[in-house]
Amino acid sequence: MLDSGHTDRAGRRVTLRPVDDDNWRAVADLAPRDDQRDWVPAMAARYLVLTMRSDVWTSLAVYADGSVVGHVMWGVDDDGSRWIGGMVVDAAEQGRGVGRAAVRTLADWLGGPDAVHPVRLSYHPDNTAAARLYTSLGFAPTGVVEDDELVAELRR
Repeated sequence: MLDSGHTDRAGRRVTLRPVDDDNWRAVADLAPRDDQRDWVPAMAARYLVLTMRSDVWTSLAVYADGSVVGHVMWGVDDDGSRWIGGMVVDAAEQGRGVGRAAVRTLADWLGGPDAVHPVRLSYHPDNTAAARLYTSLGFAPTGVVEDDELVAELRR
């Protein structure tokens, strides 16, 4: 379990845990708001399949206290950079600071105090909510575009 002590706006402790036999169904059923489907899949199940079929990505369940409220995945690129990807916060849980706490927790772990490699993520240029969130957390655009998404790197 990854726990950096971050909470959402309601004071619930946000932790990241491996997807396992006990929580995979709850993770698979997560769905974003309809207006976000241009940027994320309709169900988090797509990300679970991707991580099962890929050697690059690892899925994590996002918990607020004892409930599964989201999904995020991480990976290591060929150059050693650490990546955050595939984040979905269930529509009913959005606007509560869950995504912020999840990204902070994962970035803390991937880019710990002795980290040598950068922490990166990407987002679609039209996804202004993601851009605001990531910028507020210290991610800055690198000028690189991959698969029609802007790449941003955590500035330390």
